[in-house]
Amino acid sequence: MADENLHVVLRARPNPSVTAGLFEPVAAGMPSVGDGQFLIRVIWLSLEPAMRGWIAEAANYATPVPLGSPMTGFTVGEVVESRHPGYPVGTIVQGRQGWRRYAVSDGSDIDRKVDPALAPIATAVSVLGINGATAHVGLVEVCDPKPGETVVVTTAAGAVGSMVGQIAKRLGCRTVGVAGGPDKVRACLEEFGFDAAIDYKATPDLGAALDAACPDGVDCFFDNVGAEQFDRVLERINVGARIAICGTIGMPSFPLPVGPRPNRQLLIKRARMQGFLILDHFDRYAAIIDRLSDWHRAEPFRWREDVTDGLEGAGAALVRLLSGNNAGKALVRVGVDP
Repeated sequence: MADENLHVVLRARPNPSVTAGLFEPVAAGMPSVGDGQFLIRVIWLSLEPAMRGWIAEAANYATPVPLGSPMTGFTVGEVVESRHPGYPVGTIVQGRQGWRRYAVSDGSDIDRKVDPALAPIATAVSVLGINGATAHVGLVEVCDPKPGETVVVTTAAGAVGSMVGQIAKRLGCRTVGVAGGPDKVRACLEEFGFDAAIDYKATPDLGAALDAACPDGVDCFFDNVGAEQFDRVLERINVGARIAICGTIGMPSFPLPVGPRPNRQLLIKRARMQGFLILDHFDRYAAIIDRLSDWHRAEPFRWREDVTDGLEGAGAALVRLLSGNNAGKALVRVGVDP
């Protein structure tokens, strides 16, 4: 192989912030391929807000990434050498190879094969991948929206939130997005088709802005943030509202924050609130992606990408994502598309 292998390893835990210095690029040897294995050239690396929790000292839903090990992450890559009959050379795969240029797999860390004719292969970790599937599970299965209902989404211009809005519109709902900054609000309205959008950074009274955008209250709430945005939306839920908790990027991971207690509001509105992880639904991942792909063929989804070139810049790109300074799905281009 002409290219050299590279890993980016986790060297320290956040204390308390995530910084680029927590990650170190390390030269690595090219792995050998045994029987039943294949070599993947990683092309795209997906960055997720959840990575903040993956590297924290205290475990949440997953064992923390060990210090000195390559950082974990979802990837899209090309099979460049194979001794596995199910993955011939040239196959495009979406898997969990992490922050590496090259990785050997036996198929156990592969989520699916990717059809490059359907859409650019980077979408396999965004709208037609983990982000689209997350939006589908949280909105369609947890919130179960009905035509005509009002759906509110936080981080509405983000990789997941923008898909929630687009799926909700296809299901006949009225969509209201909450985002930070005029460019993201414009994207919600002009690119992702939200009926209304609120710039929480420029709104002195978020509650009043929600009242104006949701005159009939809130039936479904897809939350990626927590904190004040969650509190203000919760005050406006309708009887029988459904709330999906996808992320808490607006709050510290540890110690657990104390804020308004939702018990009374959930009781009097007979509302249902449920947290979910897409990892719990991987037994149906292929079926979910098939449905999203059918929708995309009928009417293409829209998306934004915030691309960092080079695996060495992945740490800094993650910091930018966690600070909300990205403009679209955060991706690292590790190699060239085939």
